[in-house]
Amino acid sequence: MPVELLPHPVGSVGPVSSAPRASALRPRATPGVGLSQLSDLAGATALTTREDVRTVVTGVTLDSRLVAPGDLYVALPGHAHHGARFAGDAVGSGAVAVLTDAAGERLTSDLGQPVLVVDDPRHAMAAMAALIYGHPARAMTMFAITGTNGKTTTSYLLDAALRAAGQHTGVIGTIGYLLDGVPLEAVRTTVTTPESPELQALLAVLVEGGVQACVMEVSSHALALGRVDAVTFDVSAFTNFGRDHLDFHGDEESYFEAKASLFTPGRTRSAVVNVDDARGRVLVDRLARASVPTVTVSLLDPAADYHATSTALDADGLTSVVLRTPTEEVGFRLGLPGDYNVRNAITALAMVDVCGVDLGRAADGLAAARVPGRMQRVDLGADAPAVFVDFAHTPQAVTAALAAVAGRRRVAVLGCGGDRDPDKRGPIGSAAAAGAEVVVVTDDNPRSEDPVAIRRQVLAGARAARESGRLATEILDGGDRRSAIRRALQLSGPRDVLIILGKGHEVGQEIGGHTVAFSDVDVVREEWAARTTAGAPP
Repeated sequence: MPVELLPHPVGSVGPVSSAPRASALRPRATPGVGLSQLSDLAGATALTTREDVRTVVTGVTLDSRLVAPGDLYVALPGHAHHGARFAGDAVGSGAVAVLTDAAGERLTSDLGQPVLVVDDPRHAMAAMAALIYGHPARAMTMFAITGTNGKTTTSYLLDAALRAAGQHTGVIGTIGYLLDGVPLEAVRTTVTTPESPELQALLAVLVEGGVQACVMEVSSHALALGRVDAVTFDVSAFTNFGRDHLDFHGDEESYFEAKASLFTPGRTRSAVVNVDDARGRVLVDRLARASVPTVTVSLLDPAADYHATSTALDADGLTSVVLRTPTEEVGFRLGLPGDYNVRNAITALAMVDVCGVDLGRAADGLAAARVPGRMQRVDLGADAPAVFVDFAHTPQAVTAALAAVAGRRRVAVLGCGGDRDPDKRGPIGSAAAAGAEVVVVTDDNPRSEDPVAIRRQVLAGARAARESGRLATEILDGGDRRSAIRRALQLSGPRDVLIILGKGHEVGQEIGGHTVAFSDVDVVREEWAARTTAGAPP
């Protein structure tokens, strides 16, 4: 059954007229919730002062630096310090109460403000934040997208489709926050899905801005850490599954189960699942047993509810697709290259269709859709190679990105991040060697690790694949990232494709505890300009 999109709020005219302050995104007003009501909601076992019933809470945060007057400060245990150590700073900034665990209570015994004590403050803060900000998710149609790869691209395509169909939209994801396509400035404390206090405040901002449909990337970390516990999604999509984040989850099964937890009756009302992926087929079986309404998507499998009956490049360089749905055929054009992006587009349109939006109007929005750092074309002018920048940082994503530019000689620049799953470094090198004619290994975000040692592991995987597959791939250690891009440009002719992988939209590089400015898009332009100015042959 289609999910009905909520009507546009009366008197709303689109984006908020003035951008929220960069320190924290908060709604302009909240009604205020009594501390006793929050205590009852959480089942708190202790209030350490006696006049708690008259305390009113108007906001919530777990970052003591972002406390606003009237806030509940959530003090969580951390790797190095317990958040309760900063409760005094929070109170000094206007916090009217603290939520913590038993260990935190011992550190706040002389605080002089109410302290709520629960066994699991992380879980409790999600429900509290939703109550404090007025359950904003209930005022919008909520879309969730999870999977190893494709979350950001699918979210941008879904946003473009919804806006083409006349909806006011919000987007929450890896690249940032959008309201009707306009970025919202904010300090971020997480990479993809915000912590629940930040998330609920952001959802309230979107409601104030007139948003009808909210598109959210939901990471495995967010699901494991309860960041979306107080949100029930109208439609949730599964893009694919591959190796990633094992430094956090421990093993692939735990990683998959974290993602699969989104597809349960308490979290989602309906589901869209890619059945070209083996784990997607597992999810479909589970959803059927749980009686969650589900539709399937595939690139070409006619047994799927939504599948392409044809794809072809047109004269403008766009991909023309004919999509078969359970009720009709719809044609659309897509500006992003690669079969996997066609699948992402089909997923987005299936989500739109489940909600009863005009599919033809929605599909018209995909031709002009672009995603920063996702197969982003960098035009260097005449006599230059075709250059793409992409976020691919898993073996699966590297393979897909290189396949998307097949047909020409491919020069790939890539590396791996430090302080993350080291066992994927060899497979990433192997994927690059199998998919490109030239592989230039470089630094990604080394963080606290030795970048030379990281490159050595990627190079070993690439060379092993070259030997086992008897490939002619040229494999080079390009050194630091700028040097590697410069070298790759020297190796790329005007008929070649240069694809720079791993960092995508990022504009900083984490090295030795510091973040230095670095944009792949900007650096490739700078190096090409320096090369042509110096008179080097193109």
